[in-house]
Amino acid sequence: MFSLPILAALAAVAVVTSFVSGIFGMAGGMLLIGFLLVFLPVPVAMVFHGVIQIAANGWRAWLWRHHVKWSVVLKFGAGTAASLVVFSFFDFVPDKALVLITVGLTPFLALAIPKRFAPDIERPGQAFFAGVIGGALQLVSGVAGPILDIFYVRTGMSRQVNVATKAAAQVLGHLTKVVYFAAVIEGPAGRDLEQWLVMGYACAFAVLGTGLSRRFLDRMSDKQFYHWTRRIILALGAVYVAQGIWRMMQA
Repeated sequence: MFSLPILAALAAVAVVTSFVSGIFGMAGGMLLIGFLLVFLPVPVAMVFHGVIQIAANGWRAWLWRHHVKWSVVLKFGAGTAASLVVFSFFDFVPDKALVLITVGLTPFLALAIPKRFAPDIERPGQAFFAGVIGGALQLVSGVAGPILDIFYVRTGMSRQVNVATKAAAQVLGHLTKVVYFAAVIEGPAGRDLEQWLVMGYACAFAVLGTGLSRRFLDRMSDKQFYHWTRRIILALGAVYVAQGIWRMMQA
């Protein structure tokens, strides 16, 4: 399954996507899931994505650990756990077209919410609500960053606190996804030693990309951070919606 060219491409994608996420706190996960869906069935791709993202986000949270708002992270984690409990009753596995379209639409939906209704992750109850939404999106599309951004962009957080807190929270979100899809994988795929070794290999490159991003985030202003975040995720979203529609038409 994993030829030398695929392994080389996976290493490059892991570095690039974790580097992008390390700077903007998102977008990298969207790129990674698109790559994995080319080669893997949805449940396996979700587990791969979750494990790699746990490594990247976990290392990012550690690098910026002094900026993490743990009260937000714990409440977010409770929300993702609630989503996992609900989804566990349905044994739901989306097809690739649905995943691509959902991933692509999330940034547009996030930006369509009027400013006066925009949530704030630091307000009472909203971290838990963000966890519920994020957990559900992780299990449908594998990516929750774009929609969760609306909970972060109108807070008083600096870019470092924003990225650090979101990274720590996303570790819990991706853990939820890994637990769920590892349980629904049928046959020997979920017990394939080669796959777990490849995931470990990809995680190492994800940590490398995350480490490289730190200097760039330090040099970037808060204004530049929020300016480029929106443009990147909207461009990626448009590409994924187009891919999802094309897959549906092919089917």
